[in-house]
Amino acid sequence: MSLGFTAFALLFIVALFGLFLWQSLPVWRHEGIYYLGGREWFFRLDRFGTGAMIYGSLAVSLIALTLAVPVGIGAAVFTSEYLPGRARLAVKLTVELLAGVPSVVYGLLGILLLRDWMYRALAPFDPLSGDSLLTAAVLLAVMVLPTIMTLSDDALRGVPARQRDAARGLGLTKAESVFAVALPQALPGIVAAVLLGWGRALGETIAVFLVVGRQDNQLPANLFSPRPLMEAGQTLTSKLGGSETHIAFGAPLHWAAMVGLGFMLLVATGLSTLLAVGWQRRRESHA
Repeated sequence: MSLGFTAFALLFIVALFGLFLWQSLPVWRHEGIYYLGGREWFFRLDRFGTGAMIYGSLAVSLIALTLAVPVGIGAAVFTSEYLPGRARLAVKLTVELLAGVPSVVYGLLGILLLRDWMYRALAPFDPLSGDSLLTAAVLLAVMVLPTIMTLSDDALRGVPARQRDAARGLGLTKAESVFAVALPQALPGIVAAVLLGWGRALGETIAVFLVVGRQDNQLPANLFSPRPLMEAGQTLTSKLGGSETHIAFGAPLHWAAMVGLGFMLLVATGLSTLLAVGWQRRRESHA
């Protein structure tokens, strides 16, 4: 029975990919490679370039990981290696509760608090408002932090205690045993946690939609310039979460362009999940 349900789930995923690809074919035929890297999105002119949205999604998610990964792994090391059992359980339960908070709540907190703080923090750079790619990235960092922390904690706790004891018996200090034994052994699980966090960051919609500014055609000339990050932008998810999805339904080409955004998002999150599972299996095979 379990094999049947697994096969059904796989067939459903394959069918989903096929449906999205089939419905997006008109825009691929119309735009070609421009659809992936084009600078302009004007649906009234049948011009569909997703470069700015891809840039926004990658910038927001990668900055979120840059902020969340060191904190999450550091917290996981502290809880798994230094806290006693009951205190660790209390902290872990609290963090997992944070992971279950609805994204719209994080988005409302972003509107009420974070965007004003970001506007004041970036005041020397004269931003137009607090709605920006950087604001969305900071909010996403808070959202993916519980995922990275709790899964990294599980990976560290999966390292056998006898390996730590052997390291201590050889004269290593507690910190040296953590960095020389526990972290290298848990590395595949930690990488899997980071990849799953990246998948969530890529797929998050409501919270990003509320604070990113939703400004089209913001692909910068210099992709490594920090200035565009302080301005309003657009991501794949914020575009799909807006009203344009409803507008597109009556126009075949426009609808294909919107479904194409969903297809790209599905591919990106699917790849991050597959990579995470691969790293996790690698950890289990070396355990």
